[in-house]
Amino acid sequence: MPSSQPQKSTSVGKLFEFQSQLPKLPVPALSETLPKYLSTVEPLLSKDEFAQTKNLVEKFGQSSQGQELQRRLEARAAEPGRANWLEEWWNDLSYMGYRDPVTPYVSYFYTYKDDKLRRKPTQRAAAIVRAAWAFRAQVASGELAPEMARTTPLCSYSYNYMFNATRIPKRPSDIEATYDLGANQHITVARNNQFFTLELVHDGQLLSAAEIESQLDRIVERADSTAAVPVGVLTSDNRDLWADNYELLAQASPQNAQTLEKLQSSAFLLCLDDTKPVTREECHRTYWHGNGSNRWFDKSLQFIVCDNAKAGFLGEHSSMDGTPTCRLNDYVLDQTLNNKVDLGSTNVRADLSEPEALRFVTPPTVVRAIEQAAGRFSKVVGQHQLRVLQYEAFGKDEIKKLGFSPDGFVQMAIQLGYFKMYGKSRATYEAAATRKFLHGRTETCRSVSNESVAFCRAFEDNAQGVQDKLAALQAAVKTHGAYAKACSEGKGVDRHLLGLRLVLRAGEEKPEIFQDPAYARSCHWNLSTSQLSSEHFEGWGFSEVVPDGYGIAYTIRKDALIFHIAAMQNEFGLNSDHLAHYIKEAATEMRATVLAAKLAAAPKL
Repeated sequence: MPSSQPQKSTSVGKLFEFQSQLPKLPVPALSETLPKYLSTVEPLLSKDEFAQTKNLVEKFGQSSQGQELQRRLEARAAEPGRANWLEEWWNDLSYMGYRDPVTPYVSYFYTYKDDKLRRKPTQRAAAIVRAAWAFRAQVASGELAPEMARTTPLCSYSYNYMFNATRIPKRPSDIEATYDLGANQHITVARNNQFFTLELVHDGQLLSAAEIESQLDRIVERADSTAAVPVGVLTSDNRDLWADNYELLAQASPQNAQTLEKLQSSAFLLCLDDTKPVTREECHRTYWHGNGSNRWFDKSLQFIVCDNAKAGFLGEHSSMDGTPTCRLNDYVLDQTLNNKVDLGSTNVRADLSEPEALRFVTPPTVVRAIEQAAGRFSKVVGQHQLRVLQYEAFGKDEIKKLGFSPDGFVQMAIQLGYFKMYGKSRATYEAAATRKFLHGRTETCRSVSNESVAFCRAFEDNAQGVQDKLAALQAAVKTHGAYAKACSEGKGVDRHLLGLRLVLRAGEEKPEIFQDPAYARSCHWNLSTSQLSSEHFEGWGFSEVVPDGYGIAYTIRKDALIFHIAAMQNEFGLNSDHLAHYIKEAATEMRATVLAAKLAAAPKL
């Protein structure tokens, strides 16, 4: 049976050994947040606008209402049994209560490097399954080491939602269901818009890679010889529409309810696509959304292998952020690409049972719902543009030699690229992890600062010398680093201000600070950015968060920078190709300027 609570204890095993010691997410003081907020809105406003905003912010800080809202938030944080004052609100507002389709708007994906050892798609898929199962075994036993930020342990709570977990559509807010790992040792395999159950344990013994490959071959042969109504596309829909159609599907036949249970309780999904993507954009689109039908977008983990053995991963975001799945996928790729994975015996047991086809009964009402969902999926996907910038001039190693934080340097390359294209800076979101706190997730690192704007202007001013440009870049990166550090300590501004808004009671007047147009402007993320890095990834990605903005996922490898730049094709005239061009130009100019400044400052022989 599914549960909305994790099925295993969060207090046993090495993975959870620090949980009881983790501090709770703090509530910053108003005197700390409000000046910091002003420093982040100033570069986005005119002098007159900033004067007005400053007046409203200072008024709020001194008001009895401001003090009362702060008191309520602190009281909420101190409630016995509450692990995290933000958790319930954030999970509902950003994920479970969010009603746009999870793909492309919420889920994220990783693109794998090619496996030179395994050119046959089912062979590569089998190795991926074995490696993922080994990781799952460590999670199930609790023997996986907890993640650390240097010497600081990070919260492991989200690992409870990694395997055998799914999102289930409900009005007005979805739920997350988890299933017992020991009782559900099967995966779901998708091929040709059909689903199959593959039991991974036979007679008490885990299937070898050879056996998994053999079973996958059987699935491919069966699926490719028949056609089925593409039920999976229902999961791509608006969440309210999917919630209605979920009930329609479940009630169409008792068999459908059983099929849903079997699919949802599986450890993860393995999608065997019949496509052969070649270009980076083709690969990114395949793992981001595919054809909409050979997926079950509600599952927490989906490994995707194409007919040319290219592969990737799609993660459902609602109960788990990217760092745990980045760790999982980095492990899978390290094991498979470096031939470390335990493949088991090369023998295939003759008594393996045929994989079970998961059949849905689809009366005309369900078929119509599927056709309509497919149409909406095609429209949403067709509204999106995508460009992948593989920048191979330098990467992390060179940036460090230049004397900069790699993330800060890349964030400024994005800022300068956007400034080159639009002539101004706009609100920028960078995800910052707060997992050093119990049930912590993320805070917003506001990348635009007075220093970042000064840096952009300096680099676009030909009258500025290289030393002045270098100083401006150093100041911008330093400010970014300080803000990012504050965010990791739970001392950003966005989650605190959100909490103050949410403790308002019905009928109470909204404070002027939140009615101020500057507040809305500073939270309108024209650039939504995030970094996840692995030497085994060829990139990763997600969508924009506002119609007039870009979603930029980037990977910093030792010798390369990879940017996934997504945006809508609409009346705002966005252009991912052009932004990629300007980011590349910005990165090149920044390196050249730093080298020129260092050369000019070097002692002459």
